[in-house]
Amino acid sequence: MATTSLQSLHQSFLHRPQRHHHHHFTNSPDSIFFKPAKSYKLFSNLSSSSLSTASSAAATSSSPFDALASHLSSSDFREADEETRRLLIELAGEAAQKRGYVFFSEVQFIPAADLQAIDQLWRQHSGGRFGYSVQRRLWEKSSRDFTRLFIRLGWMKKLDSEVEQYSYRSFPSEFIWELNGSTPEGHLPLTNALRGTQLFRSILTHTAFEESVDEEGEKSEDEGGTDAEKEKPKLMGANTFLKPDYSF
Repeated sequence: MATTSLQSLHQSFLHRPQRHHHHHFTNSPDSIFFKPAKSYKLFSNLSSSSLSTASSAAATSSSPFDALASHLSSSDFREADEETRRLLIELAGEAAQKRGYVFFSEVQFIPAADLQAIDQLWRQHSGGRFGYSVQRRLWEKSSRDFTRLFIRLGWMKKLDSEVEQYSYRSFPSEFIWELNGSTPEGHLPLTNALRGTQLFRSILTHTAFEESVDEEGEKSEDEGGTDAEKEKPKLMGANTFLKPDYSF
């Protein structure tokens, strides 16, 4: 079970006591190879502890989420989505790592701080349009109806038929890997829901995102509409229209 934050593990590793090995050379009056060069005197006033502090400071600039931040900062959302998937598998624990994907029951053991760090990076580099907390907010506004949510996120597409019907998009070609005016809010990161919504529900209801919804609660945009407007969109059968697995 993943009970320790990646960030805390990273910090504890960086602050482990470091051993310093001092090499002593015997200066020979007949040899210039062991004679200290004058340029070395520039560092003679630096103690070993000072050098260790400087080294640690440089190391602490790295983070387990650096790769994700790099992909997002360069707007490489396809790679950012893959890195998010990798991070969640890593955070979910040893069993998920061996299996190669996450069970919904393992999500609860992912530290809230790590999920919030991932979510913050997505929101930061998308102008607040991508991220799990964004998806959580839209889920609440959709009355926690996943079919409505998937249509809203752009994970499903409307079929060209007389009756209003939808099917899942094909991964990866039919998903949107760029941020522009037509990109649906909350479109990324992806979570596989073809075999059920338990995994996605476990992520959205994680304690990391409890505060992402307004304290007073947001009413669904569907409330107050007519019966026809409230009618749930029809989803075509899995045998015919469900597309290949995406994300997890």
